Amino acid sequence: MQFRHERKHEINNLDRLALRQRLKAVMTLDSHARNGQYEITSLYFDNLYDKALREKLDGVNTREKYRIRLYNHDTSVIHLERKFKHGGLGYKDTAILTPEQAVAIANGDIRWMSASTDKVILGFYTKMRSEGLTAKVIVSYTREPFVFGPGNVRVTLDYNIRTGLHCTDFLDPNCVTVPIQGDFCILEVKWDSFLPDIIRDIVQLENRHSTAFSKYAVCRMYD
Repeated sequence: MQFRHERKHEINNLDRLALRQRLKAVMTLDSHARNGQYEITSLYFDNLYDKALREKLDGVNTREKYRIRLYNHDTSVIHLERKFKHGGLGYKDTAILTPEQAVAIANGDIRWMSASTDKVILGFYTKMRSEGLTAKVIVSYTREPFVFGPGNVRVTLDYNIRTGLHCTDFLDPNCVTVPIQGDFCILEVKWDSFLPDIIRDIVQLENRHSTAFSKYAVCRMYD
């Protein structure tokens, strides 16, 4: 299990424009980016008591959450992700789903999962059965991703955050998303064992501090 350091900073759009130019001068765009960005759509799961949401809001040090995610609306590759956090460290397990499997999970049809040989799918199935996890909210946003070899650094700028309100079928083209209130932009920095000084200096912004901002938590406010 390879944990990575993770830091988030809530910034504004002027910060984003300035950072973009500085990052481009030193880092490389992620190979999956199209015209410097891509669209992310995620479906998040929680139990009846909103355990994942409450733990995030309460600042619980060790927590996990599950989501189904796709990029650029491309249904040929759909990810089931288990995100585990411990303090400022994070780890992610991933499995690949077919569109039919993703729709089945979103609709609560999970019987087929018990026969899977994938540990992430089986773990999710166990959580759904034992804790009653169900689909809660769609979160979508635009991401500008940058990478840097030394330290395996990844810096992302996330903005245009939208919520699916009460729609949880994120493969339905008629599922409408609406922008959340506020001019939110999230700078996220991830690295392995060390963060090179050149990257540390680039992402330093005056009066911008680490934040516990959660796109999932913000979008749940619109339930």
